Amino acid sequence: MPHADEPPFELLPGAPGSPVILHVPHSARRIPAGARAGIVLDDAALERELDHITDAHTAELAEAAARSAGVTPWRFVNRVSRLVVDPERFPDEREEMLAVGMGAVYTRTTHREALRPADTDPGPLIDRYFRPYARAMTDAVADRLAATGRAVIVDVHSYPTAALPYELHGEGPRPPVCLGTDSFHTPPALLRAAREAFASCGETGLDSPFAGTYVPLRFHGVDARVGALMVEIRRDTYMSEPGGPAGPGLGRLAAALAALVDAVTGSAG
Repeated sequence: MPHADEPPFELLPGAPGSPVILHVPHSARRIPAGARAGIVLDDAALERELDHITDAHTAELAEAAARSAGVTPWRFVNRVSRLVVDPERFPDEREEMLAVGMGAVYTRTTHREALRPADTDPGPLIDRYFRPYARAMTDAVADRLAATGRAVIVDVHSYPTAALPYELHGEGPRPPVCLGTDSFHTPPALLRAAREAFASCGETGLDSPFAGTYVPLRFHGVDARVGALMVEIRRDTYMSEPGGPAGPGLGRLAAALAALVDAVTGSAG
């Protein structure tokens, strides 16, 4: 059982000269008691939902890649489930996933069933988990900028082989590796490096079924020194779905992610 005082997120230091932050926001299943009290699912249904919504083994993937990289990247890892808060959502009406009850604080499940009462006040969870996470990630990026003159956020995610009902754009291609991009923060060289690094893992697609990248709002759209790329890995390539153990594909993907880290670290920009 995790301790109540276990931190909700963790910054794991890399090499002083590395600009890379491997960001792992959705790998955890832990739901602290205070957050569990607001969820209407019984324990068995909650475990099933965690199987579907969790990007299982992505923290392990990032850890293995960090060990293998020539210059150790930094890692920012969420230690609580995205069912507590989703740190990559907008905390207000800008968030398109509000349409399916999945803003920063989810009220619906992956199958569009009730997770929390529709009139749940998201404020306490936003204040307790979302804002501290956003501040810490902002500080981590600022630290890399100060140390190296640039920062590169590589967001590590996974997604199910078959679209789930909550997906707003689930009708498009579902390649083994989907690369999510941002027109301002994903330069061509970063995208090219990712395509080359993951070439051995099967087809790479672009912005389908998930698009975009995560950049702290302080830097978003204004600081080109911050690069960002989302790596979405189809789960059947490395694990048993839903929520099962990792398989041998995890090692191949970790080596590819390490190759991307090395390419980015060795790049001038």
